Amino acid sequence: MISRQEATTRILEVKKAKGLTFAQIAEAVGRHQVWVAAALLGQASMSADEAHAAAAALGLEPEVAAALQEIPTKGSQESAVPVDPLVYRFHEITQVYGSSIKAIIHELFGDGIMSAIDFEIDIQRKEDPKGDRVVVTYSGKFLPYRKW
Repeated sequence: MISRQEATTRILEVKKAKGLTFAQIAEAVGRHQVWVAAALLGQASMSADEAHAAAAALGLEPEVAAALQEIPTKGSQESAVPVDPLVYRFHEITQVYGSSIKAIIHELFGDGIMSAIDFEIDIQRKEDPKGDRVVVTYSGKFLPYRKW
């Protein structure tokens, strides 16, 4: 048995060596590329079928598939404030626009939160003559606070 972290390291080494994309692996798994990337990076657990499909697409051994089925510690980062510039930008966006996003969600839906469990994310590239744009779409179920 290998650890979840060891599996992730092995997955990324083989993915790079074979020149595979997350989209190609996701196609083999039958799930969205962002979710598959999260699972391969240790932030989600796969079913046995999904894990075996991912391992087969990468040409990896069954012990990697077993590790992909382990329940991860979600959101585990090396520091509270991300240091990677791209990941930090999402932190910065929340710092700058978080209160505005919250206020508008409350205006539209009422008192509640957006689920990060019943949730989807999509990332697209949009060509632009001034420089290509990154389009990130979050879609989460609204969960109203209940009174008791």
